[in-house]
Amino acid sequence: MMAQRMTRLCLAALAVLLLGACQALGTVGADVAQENTPSGEDLLVSAPARKPVKAPLPPPEDLWERLRRELSWHDIHNAQVARARDHFLSQPRYLSVVGERAGNYLFHIVEAVEARGMPAELALLPLVESTLNPYAVSPQRAAGLWQIMPATADYLGMPRDWWYDGRLDVRLATDVALDYLQALHDDFDGDWLLALAAYNAGKGRVAKAVARNERAGRPTDYWSLQLPRETRHYVPRLIALAAIVHYADTLGAELPPVANAPAFVAVPTGGQIELQRAAQLAGVDLRTLRALNPGHLRWASAPGQDELLLPVDRAERFRTGVAGLAPEDRVSWAHYRIEPGDSLVRIARRFDTQVALLREVNDIDGHLIRAGDTLLIPRGSAWPDSLALADAAGPRKPRGYRVRAGDSLYRIASRFNVTVDDLVSWNALDPSQYLQPGQQLRLFPNGR
Repeated sequence: MMAQRMTRLCLAALAVLLLGACQALGTVGADVAQENTPSGEDLLVSAPARKPVKAPLPPPEDLWERLRRELSWHDIHNAQVARARDHFLSQPRYLSVVGERAGNYLFHIVEAVEARGMPAELALLPLVESTLNPYAVSPQRAAGLWQIMPATADYLGMPRDWWYDGRLDVRLATDVALDYLQALHDDFDGDWLLALAAYNAGKGRVAKAVARNERAGRPTDYWSLQLPRETRHYVPRLIALAAIVHYADTLGAELPPVANAPAFVAVPTGGQIELQRAAQLAGVDLRTLRALNPGHLRWASAPGQDELLLPVDRAERFRTGVAGLAPEDRVSWAHYRIEPGDSLVRIARRFDTQVALLREVNDIDGHLIRAGDTLLIPRGSAWPDSLALADAAGPRKPRGYRVRAGDSLYRIASRFNVTVDDLVSWNALDPSQYLQPGQQLRLFPNGR
Protein backbone atom coordinates (compact mmCIF):
# COMPACT_ATOMS: atom_id res chain seq x y z
CA MET A 1 0.00 0.00 0.00
CA MET A 2 2.76 2.33 1.04
CA ALA A 3 4.70 1.37 -2.07
CA GLN A 4 1.79 2.24 -4.30
CA ARG A 5 1.38 5.61 -2.59
CA MET A 6 5.07 6.38 -3.03
CA THR A 7 4.85 5.43 -6.71
CA ARG A 8 1.91 7.78 -7.25
CA LEU A 9 3.77 10.66 -5.53
CA CYS A 10 6.86 10.10 -7.64
CA LEU A 11 4.81 10.10 -10.83
CA ALA A 12 3.03 13.30 -9.83
CA ALA A 13 6.31 15.01 -9.07
CA LEU A 14 7.72 13.88 -12.41
CA ALA A 15 4.64 15.23 -14.22
CA VAL A 16 5.08 18.63 -12.55
CA LEU A 17 8.75 18.76 -13.57
CA LEU A 18 7.92 17.78 -17.17
CA LEU A 19 5.14 20.38 -17.38
CA GLY A 20 7.49 23.08 -16.15
CA ALA A 21 10.12 22.07 -18.64
CA CYS A 22 7.62 22.08 -21.48
CA GLN A 23 6.38 25.53 -20.51
CA ALA A 24 9.93 26.80 -20.39
CA LEU A 25 10.71 25.32 -23.77
CA GLY A 26 7.50 26.73 -25.15
CA THR A 27 8.43 30.19 -23.94
CA VAL A 28 11.88 30.02 -25.48
CA GLY A 29 10.44 28.75 -28.79
CA ALA A 30 7.89 31.51 -28.83
CA ASP A 31 10.58 34.10 -28.16
CA VAL A 32 12.75 32.74 -30.96
CA ALA A 33 9.78 32.60 -33.32
CA GLN A 34 8.85 36.14 -32.37
CA GLU A 35 12.39 37.32 -33.12
CA ASN A 36 12.42 35.63 -36.58
CA THR A 37 8.88 36.51 -37.64
CA PRO A 38 8.47 39.83 -39.49
CA SER A 39 5.94 42.25 -38.22
CA GLY A 40 2.70 42.73 -40.11
CA GLU A 41 4.20 45.80 -41.75
CA ASP A 42 7.28 43.84 -42.78
CA LEU A 43 5.09 41.16 -44.33
CA LEU A 44 3.36 43.67 -46.50
CA VAL A 45 6.69 45.06 -47.67
CA SER A 46 8.42 41.76 -48.34
CA ALA A 47 5.54 39.79 -49.92
CA PRO A 48 5.51 39.81 -53.73
CA ALA A 49 2.95 42.18 -55.13
CA ARG A 50 -0.02 40.48 -56.66
CA LYS A 51 -0.82 41.45 -60.21
CA PRO A 52 -4.41 42.46 -60.64
CA VAL A 53 -6.37 39.84 -62.48
CA LYS A 54 -7.60 41.34 -65.73
CA ALA A 55 -10.84 40.19 -67.18
CA PRO A 56 -10.34 38.84 -70.72
CA LEU A 57 -11.08 41.41 -73.38
CA PRO A 58 -14.19 40.73 -75.43
CA PRO A 59 -13.50 39.74 -79.06
CA PRO A 60 -13.16 42.88 -81.15
CA GLU A 61 -15.65 43.54 -83.91
CA ASP A 62 -12.92 44.78 -86.24
CA LEU A 63 -10.30 42.38 -87.59
CA TRP A 64 -7.57 45.06 -87.56
CA GLU A 65 -8.06 45.48 -83.82
CA ARG A 66 -7.75 41.72 -83.37
CA LEU A 67 -4.43 41.86 -85.17
CA ARG A 68 -3.22 44.81 -83.09
CA ARG A 69 -3.61 42.76 -79.94
CA GLU A 70 -1.33 40.04 -81.32
CA LEU A 71 1.33 41.91 -83.31
CA SER A 72 4.79 41.93 -81.76
CA TRP A 73 7.23 43.07 -84.48
CA HIS A 74 5.91 46.61 -84.84
CA ASP A 75 8.59 48.04 -82.57
CA ILE A 76 11.49 46.87 -84.75
CA HIS A 77 13.00 50.17 -85.87
CA ASN A 78 15.72 50.85 -88.43
CA ALA A 79 16.20 52.91 -91.56
CA GLN A 80 14.97 50.15 -93.90
CA VAL A 81 11.73 49.72 -92.00
CA ALA A 82 11.24 53.50 -91.84
CA ARG A 83 11.61 53.81 -95.62
CA ALA A 84 9.13 51.00 -96.20
CA ARG A 85 6.66 52.56 -93.76
CA ASP A 86 6.90 55.94 -95.48
CA HIS A 87 6.43 54.22 -98.83
CA PHE A 88 3.15 52.66 -97.70
CA LEU A 89 1.91 55.84 -96.07
CA SER A 90 2.56 57.80 -99.27
CA GLN A 91 -0.02 55.59 -101.03
CA PRO A 92 -3.38 56.06 -99.33
CA ARG A 93 -5.04 54.07 -102.15
CA TYR A 94 -2.94 51.05 -101.26
CA LEU A 95 -4.48 50.80 -97.80
CA SER A 96 -7.92 51.40 -99.28
CA VAL A 97 -7.53 48.65 -101.88
CA VAL A 98 -6.11 46.02 -99.52
CA GLY A 99 -8.76 46.94 -96.98
CA GLU A 100 -11.51 46.27 -99.49
CA ARG A 101 -9.98 42.95 -100.56
CA ALA A 102 -9.34 41.96 -96.94
CA GLY A 103 -13.05 41.49 -96.36
CA ASN A 104 -12.99 38.32 -98.46
CA TYR A 105 -9.80 36.66 -97.28
CA LEU A 106 -8.09 38.12 -94.22
CA PHE A 107 -10.25 36.55 -91.50
CA HIS A 108 -9.51 33.08 -92.82
CA ILE A 109 -5.79 33.83 -92.97
CA VAL A 110 -5.71 35.26 -89.43
CA GLU A 111 -7.56 32.20 -88.13
CA ALA A 112 -5.10 29.85 -89.83
CA VAL A 113 -2.06 31.72 -88.47
CA GLU A 114 -3.43 31.82 -84.93
CA ALA A 115 -4.40 28.13 -85.00
CA ARG A 116 -0.76 27.26 -85.69
CA GLY A 117 0.64 29.58 -83.02
CA MET A 118 2.61 31.51 -85.62
CA PRO A 119 3.45 35.23 -85.38
CA ALA A 120 0.43 37.37 -86.25
CA GLU A 121 2.60 39.33 -88.69
CA LEU A 122 2.49 36.39 -91.09
CA ALA A 123 -1.20 37.06 -91.66
CA LEU A 124 -0.13 40.32 -93.32
CA LEU A 125 2.27 38.63 -95.73
CA PRO A 126 -0.30 38.31 -98.57
CA LEU A 127 -0.72 42.10 -98.39
CA VAL A 128 2.97 42.37 -99.25
CA GLU A 129 3.04 39.49 -101.71
CA SER A 130 -0.06 40.20 -103.79
CA THR A 131 -1.95 43.15 -102.29
CA LEU A 132 -4.51 40.46 -101.34
CA ASN A 133 -5.25 39.86 -105.01
CA PRO A 134 -5.88 36.12 -105.60
CA TYR A 135 -5.32 36.51 -109.36
CA ALA A 136 -1.94 38.25 -109.02
CA VAL A 137 0.75 36.74 -111.25
CA SER A 138 4.36 37.90 -111.15
CA PRO A 139 6.66 38.05 -114.19
CA GLN A 140 8.32 34.93 -112.73
CA ARG A 141 4.86 33.23 -112.78
CA ALA A 142 4.35 33.20 -109.03
CA ALA A 143 0.59 33.24 -108.49
CA GLY A 144 -2.13 33.79 -105.95
CA LEU A 145 -2.44 35.50 -102.59
CA TRP A 146 0.79 33.91 -101.41
CA GLN A 147 2.65 34.18 -104.74
CA ILE A 148 3.67 30.54 -104.98
CA MET A 149 6.00 29.63 -107.84
CA PRO A 150 5.08 26.74 -110.18
CA ALA A 151 8.12 24.71 -109.12
CA THR A 152 7.33 25.30 -105.45
CA ALA A 153 3.72 24.25 -106.03
CA ASP A 154 4.87 21.04 -107.68
CA TYR A 155 7.37 20.38 -104.89
CA LEU A 156 4.66 20.89 -102.27
CA GLY A 157 2.15 18.72 -104.12
CA MET A 158 -0.35 21.41 -105.09
CA PRO A 159 -2.67 20.31 -107.91
CA ARG A 160 -2.51 22.36 -111.11
CA ASP A 161 -4.27 21.51 -114.36
CA TRP A 162 -6.47 22.94 -117.08
CA TRP A 163 -9.43 23.23 -114.72
CA TYR A 164 -7.85 24.22 -111.46
CA ASP A 165 -4.81 25.93 -109.95
CA GLY A 166 -4.31 25.23 -106.25
CA ARG A 167 -2.07 28.30 -105.93
CA LEU A 168 -5.15 30.47 -106.44
CA ASP A 169 -7.32 28.52 -104.00
CA VAL A 170 -7.66 30.66 -100.88
CA ARG A 171 -7.79 27.79 -98.38
CA LEU A 172 -5.29 25.44 -100.00
CA ALA A 173 -2.73 28.15 -100.76
CA THR A 174 -2.93 29.47 -97.20
CA ASP A 175 -2.39 26.02 -95.70
CA VAL A 176 0.50 25.20 -98.04
CA ALA A 177 2.18 28.59 -97.60
CA LEU A 178 2.03 28.35 -93.80
CA ASP A 179 3.32 24.77 -93.90
CA TYR A 180 6.21 25.96 -96.04
CA LEU A 181 6.97 28.93 -93.78
CA GLN A 182 6.96 26.68 -90.71
CA ALA A 183 9.38 24.28 -92.41
CA LEU A 184 11.68 27.18 -93.33
CA HIS A 185 11.46 28.47 -89.76
CA ASP A 186 12.61 25.08 -88.48
CA ASP A 187 15.38 24.88 -91.10
CA PHE A 188 16.78 28.25 -89.97
CA ASP A 189 16.82 27.39 -86.26
CA GLY A 190 13.65 29.22 -85.33
CA ASP A 191 14.52 32.53 -87.02
CA TRP A 192 11.36 33.92 -88.60
CA LEU A 193 13.12 36.72 -90.48
CA LEU A 194 15.42 34.24 -92.19
CA ALA A 195 12.41 32.03 -92.94
CA LEU A 196 10.68 34.97 -94.62
CA ALA A 197 13.80 35.81 -96.60
CA ALA A 198 13.95 32.18 -97.78
CA TYR A 199 10.27 32.29 -98.73
CA ASN A 200 11.08 35.22 -101.01
CA ALA A 201 14.52 34.39 -102.34
CA GLY A 202 14.69 30.61 -101.93
CA LYS A 203 16.08 28.49 -99.12
CA GLY A 204 19.35 27.76 -100.91
CA ARG A 205 20.19 31.40 -101.54
CA VAL A 206 19.63 32.40 -97.92
CA ALA A 207 21.55 29.37 -96.65
CA LYS A 208 24.52 30.37 -98.85
CA ALA A 209 24.37 33.93 -97.50
CA VAL A 210 24.39 32.59 -93.93
CA ALA A 211 27.33 30.28 -94.69
CA ARG A 212 29.24 33.12 -96.32
CA ASN A 213 28.90 35.28 -93.21
CA GLU A 214 29.87 32.38 -90.96
CA ARG A 215 33.09 31.85 -92.90
CA ALA A 216 33.86 35.57 -92.65
CA GLY A 217 33.12 35.68 -88.92
CA ARG A 218 30.23 38.07 -89.44
CA PRO A 219 26.74 37.95 -87.85
CA THR A 220 24.24 35.70 -89.58
CA ASP A 221 21.02 37.51 -88.75
CA TYR A 222 18.78 38.75 -91.58
CA TRP A 223 19.97 42.37 -91.33
CA SER A 224 23.62 41.32 -91.74
CA LEU A 225 23.25 39.14 -94.83
CA GLN A 226 24.03 40.02 -98.44
CA LEU A 227 20.74 39.21 -100.16
CA PRO A 228 19.08 40.21 -103.45
CA ARG A 229 17.67 43.72 -103.53
CA GLU A 230 14.06 42.50 -103.58
CA THR A 231 14.64 40.33 -100.49
CA ARG A 232 16.34 43.21 -98.66
CA HIS A 233 13.12 45.22 -99.14
CA TYR A 234 10.82 42.27 -98.45
CA VAL A 235 11.07 41.74 -94.70
CA PRO A 236 11.19 45.48 -93.85
CA ARG A 237 7.98 45.93 -95.80
CA LEU A 238 6.21 43.32 -93.72
CA ILE A 239 7.47 44.84 -90.47
CA ALA A 240 6.49 48.31 -91.68
CA LEU A 241 3.00 47.12 -92.54
CA ALA A 242 2.67 45.60 -89.06
CA ALA A 243 3.67 48.96 -87.58
CA ILE A 244 1.08 50.77 -89.70
CA VAL A 245 -1.65 48.40 -88.59
CA HIS A 246 -0.59 48.69 -84.94
CA TYR A 247 -0.14 52.48 -84.90
CA ALA A 248 -2.77 53.34 -87.49
CA ASP A 249 -4.32 56.15 -85.45
CA THR A 250 -0.97 57.70 -84.56
CA LEU A 251 0.27 57.54 -88.13
CA GLY A 252 -2.99 58.79 -89.62
CA ALA A 253 -3.44 55.59 -91.65
CA GLU A 254 -7.03 54.85 -92.63
CA LEU A 255 -7.81 51.15 -92.68
CA PRO A 256 -11.29 50.30 -93.96
CA PRO A 257 -13.12 48.29 -91.29
CA VAL A 258 -13.04 44.53 -91.77
CA ALA A 259 -15.48 42.36 -89.84
CA ASN A 260 -13.90 39.94 -87.39
CA ALA A 261 -16.10 37.16 -88.71
CA PRO A 262 -15.96 34.52 -91.47
CA ALA A 263 -16.58 35.88 -94.95
CA PHE A 264 -17.27 32.50 -96.53
CA VAL A 265 -18.21 28.92 -95.87
CA ALA A 266 -17.54 25.79 -97.93
CA VAL A 267 -20.69 24.19 -99.35
CA PRO A 268 -20.81 20.84 -101.22
CA THR A 269 -21.85 21.05 -104.87
CA GLY A 270 -22.77 17.40 -105.37
CA GLY A 271 -20.61 17.27 -108.49
CA GLN A 272 -19.40 19.51 -111.27
CA ILE A 273 -21.55 22.59 -111.82
CA GLU A 274 -21.46 25.65 -114.06
CA LEU A 275 -20.33 28.66 -112.09
CA GLN A 276 -23.04 30.85 -113.52
CA ARG A 277 -25.68 28.38 -112.37
CA ALA A 278 -24.05 28.14 -108.95
CA ALA A 279 -24.13 31.93 -108.66
CA GLN A 280 -27.81 31.96 -109.56
CA LEU A 281 -28.61 29.27 -106.99
CA ALA A 282 -26.76 31.20 -104.28
CA GLY A 283 -28.23 34.54 -105.27
CA VAL A 284 -24.86 36.22 -105.83
CA ASP A 285 -23.28 37.73 -108.90
CA LEU A 286 -20.73 35.70 -110.80
CA ARG A 287 -17.87 38.05 -109.96
CA THR A 288 -18.44 37.52 -106.24
CA LEU A 289 -18.50 33.76 -106.69
CA ARG A 290 -15.29 33.76 -108.70
CA ALA A 291 -13.55 36.06 -106.20
CA LEU A 292 -14.13 33.46 -103.49
CA ASN A 293 -13.20 30.56 -105.79
CA PRO A 294 -10.33 31.83 -107.95
CA GLY A 295 -8.76 28.37 -108.16
CA HIS A 296 -11.51 27.29 -110.59
CA LEU A 297 -10.15 28.46 -113.93
CA ARG A 298 -13.02 27.64 -116.28
CA TRP A 299 -16.73 28.31 -116.65
CA ALA A 300 -17.55 25.31 -114.45
CA SER A 301 -16.21 23.97 -111.18
CA ALA A 302 -13.22 21.71 -111.54
CA PRO A 303 -13.81 17.94 -111.62
CA GLY A 304 -13.05 16.43 -108.23
CA GLN A 305 -13.40 19.77 -106.47
CA ASP A 306 -16.87 19.22 -105.08
CA GLU A 307 -17.10 22.31 -102.87
CA LEU A 308 -17.54 26.00 -103.53
CA LEU A 309 -16.90 28.87 -101.14
CA LEU A 310 -19.95 31.07 -100.70
CA PRO A 311 -20.84 34.10 -98.58
CA VAL A 312 -22.02 32.87 -95.19
CA ASP A 313 -25.48 34.36 -95.61
CA ARG A 314 -26.00 32.63 -98.99
CA ALA A 315 -24.90 29.13 -98.05
CA GLU A 316 -28.29 27.76 -97.02
CA ARG A 317 -29.97 29.11 -100.14
CA PHE A 318 -27.35 27.35 -102.27
CA ARG A 319 -27.73 24.07 -100.35
CA THR A 320 -31.45 24.11 -101.02
CA GLY A 321 -31.03 25.00 -104.67
CA VAL A 322 -28.32 22.48 -105.48
CA ALA A 323 -30.28 19.69 -103.75
CA GLY A 324 -33.12 20.21 -106.25
CA LEU A 325 -30.88 20.46 -109.31
CA ALA A 326 -31.98 18.14 -112.12
CA PRO A 327 -29.36 15.87 -113.74
CA GLU A 328 -29.74 17.66 -117.07
CA ASP A 329 -28.83 20.92 -115.35
CA ARG A 330 -25.44 19.62 -114.28
CA VAL A 331 -22.28 19.40 -116.30
CA SER A 332 -21.96 16.15 -118.19
CA TRP A 333 -19.58 14.98 -120.91
CA ALA A 334 -19.78 13.10 -124.16
CA HIS A 335 -17.04 11.78 -126.40
CA TYR A 336 -17.48 12.29 -130.13
CA ARG A 337 -15.38 10.72 -132.88
CA ILE A 338 -14.91 13.20 -135.70
CA GLU A 339 -16.34 12.01 -139.02
CA PRO A 340 -15.14 12.99 -142.50
CA GLY A 341 -16.76 16.28 -143.50
CA ASP A 342 -17.35 17.39 -139.88
CA SER A 343 -16.64 20.94 -138.76
CA LEU A 344 -16.67 22.57 -135.35
CA VAL A 345 -19.76 24.56 -136.33
CA ARG A 346 -21.65 21.40 -137.36
CA ILE A 347 -20.60 19.53 -134.18
CA ALA A 348 -21.55 22.48 -131.96
CA ARG A 349 -25.03 22.59 -133.50
CA ARG A 350 -25.46 18.86 -133.12
CA PHE A 351 -24.71 18.96 -129.40
CA ASP A 352 -26.33 22.36 -128.71
CA THR A 353 -23.10 23.95 -127.56
CA GLN A 354 -20.71 26.59 -128.84
CA VAL A 355 -17.66 26.50 -131.09
CA ALA A 356 -15.68 28.58 -128.59
CA LEU A 357 -16.39 26.05 -125.87
CA LEU A 358 -15.36 23.11 -128.06
CA ARG A 359 -12.13 24.87 -128.90
CA GLU A 360 -11.38 25.70 -125.29
CA VAL A 361 -12.17 22.26 -123.86
CA ASN A 362 -10.21 20.45 -126.54
CA ASP A 363 -7.35 22.95 -126.80
CA ILE A 364 -7.97 23.60 -130.49
CA ASP A 365 -6.19 26.55 -132.04
CA GLY A 366 -8.28 27.76 -134.98
CA HIS A 367 -10.90 25.62 -136.69
CA LEU A 368 -8.88 22.72 -138.04
CA ILE A 369 -9.99 19.26 -136.88
CA ARG A 370 -9.11 15.80 -138.20
CA ALA A 371 -11.37 12.87 -138.92
CA GLY A 372 -10.77 10.06 -136.47
CA ASP A 373 -9.84 12.32 -133.55
CA THR A 374 -12.08 12.36 -130.49
CA LEU A 375 -13.62 15.52 -129.09
CA LEU A 376 -14.74 16.06 -125.53
CA ILE A 377 -18.25 17.56 -125.61
CA PRO A 378 -19.51 19.39 -122.51
CA ARG A 379 -23.23 19.23 -121.92
CA GLY A 380 -25.25 21.58 -119.77
CA SER A 381 -28.21 23.88 -119.83
CA ALA A 382 -26.75 27.35 -119.83
CA TRP A 383 -23.57 27.33 -121.90
CA PRO A 384 -24.12 30.65 -123.68
CA ASP A 385 -24.75 32.56 -120.47
CA SER A 386 -21.98 30.73 -118.65
CA LEU A 387 -19.40 31.53 -121.29
CA ALA A 388 -20.37 35.15 -121.73
CA LEU A 389 -20.52 35.94 -118.05
CA ALA A 390 -17.44 33.94 -117.19
CA ASP A 391 -15.49 35.90 -119.77
CA ALA A 392 -16.79 39.16 -118.35
CA ALA A 393 -16.14 38.23 -114.72
CA GLY A 394 -12.92 36.34 -115.02
CA PRO A 395 -9.42 37.72 -114.82
CA ARG A 396 -8.27 39.55 -117.89
CA LYS A 397 -5.11 38.92 -119.76
CA PRO A 398 -2.32 41.37 -119.01
CA ARG A 399 -1.83 44.38 -121.21
CA GLY A 400 1.46 46.04 -121.96
CA TYR A 401 2.34 49.65 -121.30
CA ARG A 402 5.39 51.55 -122.53
CA VAL A 403 6.65 54.13 -120.04
CA ARG A 404 6.59 57.69 -121.35
CA ALA A 405 8.69 60.67 -120.37
CA GLY A 406 7.37 62.16 -117.13
CA ASP A 407 5.62 58.95 -116.06
CA SER A 408 5.80 57.75 -112.46
CA LEU A 409 4.45 54.68 -110.74
CA TYR A 410 1.81 56.80 -109.02
CA ARG A 411 0.73 58.45 -112.27
CA ILE A 412 0.45 55.13 -114.13
CA ALA A 413 -1.39 53.50 -111.22
CA SER A 414 -3.91 56.34 -111.14
CA ARG A 415 -4.43 56.18 -114.91
CA PHE A 416 -5.32 52.47 -114.86
CA ASN A 417 -7.08 52.43 -111.47
CA VAL A 418 -4.59 50.08 -109.82
CA THR A 419 -2.17 50.56 -106.93
CA VAL A 420 1.52 51.31 -107.03
CA ASP A 421 2.09 48.08 -105.17
CA ASP A 422 0.21 46.24 -107.91
CA LEU A 423 2.61 47.66 -110.48
CA VAL A 424 5.60 46.76 -108.32
CA SER A 425 4.32 43.21 -107.79
CA TRP A 426 3.39 42.59 -111.41
CA ASN A 427 6.71 43.83 -112.75
CA ALA A 428 9.16 43.01 -109.93
CA LEU A 429 10.10 46.67 -109.70
CA ASP A 430 12.28 48.39 -107.16
CA PRO A 431 10.11 51.23 -105.79
CA SER A 432 13.20 53.30 -105.04
CA GLN A 433 14.29 53.31 -108.70
CA TYR A 434 12.96 55.71 -111.34
CA LEU A 435 11.11 54.43 -114.38
CA GLN A 436 12.85 54.83 -117.70
CA PRO A 437 11.12 56.05 -120.89
CA GLY A 438 10.52 53.10 -123.18
CA GLN A 439 10.42 50.62 -120.29
CA GLN A 440 7.75 47.94 -120.76
CA LEU A 441 5.28 47.28 -117.95
CA ARG A 442 2.67 44.56 -117.48
CA LEU A 443 -0.76 45.63 -116.20
CA PHE A 444 -4.08 44.05 -115.25
CA PRO A 445 -6.51 46.99 -115.52
CA ASN A 446 -9.40 45.13 -113.88
CA GLY A 447 -7.41 44.83 -110.67
CA ARG A 448 -6.35 41.23 -111.20
